[in-house]
Amino acid sequence: MFKDFFDNLNRKKLKDARFEFLFQGKSDEIVVFDTETTGLNPKVDDIVSIGAVKIKDNKILLDSIFEVYIKQKQAINSESIKVHKIRNCDLNEAVDLKEAIDKFLYYIGSSKLVGYYLEFDVAMINKYIKKMYGIKLPNLQEDVSAIYYEKKISSIPQGNIDLRFDTIMKSLDLPPLRAHDAINDALMTAIIYLKLKHITKII
Repeated sequence: MFKDFFDNLNRKKLKDARFEFLFQGKSDEIVVFDTETTGLNPKVDDIVSIGAVKIKDNKILLDSIFEVYIKQKQAINSESIKVHKIRNCDLNEAVDLKEAIDKFLYYIGSSKLVGYYLEFDVAMINKYIKKMYGIKLPNLQEDVSAIYYEKKISSIPQGNIDLRFDTIMKSLDLPPLRAHDAINDALMTAIIYLKLKHITKII
């Protein structure tokens, strides 16, 4: 009920009718996404790349992967490059911010969004679409770290659970891909999500 109320308020702020579809019904697909950014503060940092994959009928749709690199207003600093390995020269074919965000919105539609510490990635997207279109992402959202916590807590009564990405992967016996790459992180998160959905408890 509360979600419907806030969705209606959000929808009334929409400045561009092209994106009405974000509010229209629920998709039978799930979108898992990740962003690589210039830092960890949504208020001042920017997105460098977005990677996303779709899940449908418990399968990752590898033929519809989304990946986009975004032109930057200023050079990426060396500390950011150390994390995501995206150099300034790697952005020669990058697209403008508005084009990247529009493509992402068309890709996700009204799908539920899944991610690892998704709140940060959503905050980064919301920073842009609030300025551009007046809204925040209305999509349902689910975080794999929260799902993992709920399935692990009963086996660790003291509640001290390691929620680092690598730890979750190892705990679920999943093969790692190269980290801090938006599309690889999205793929690994999708694999985590599917495995968590098919187990009731983590020892």
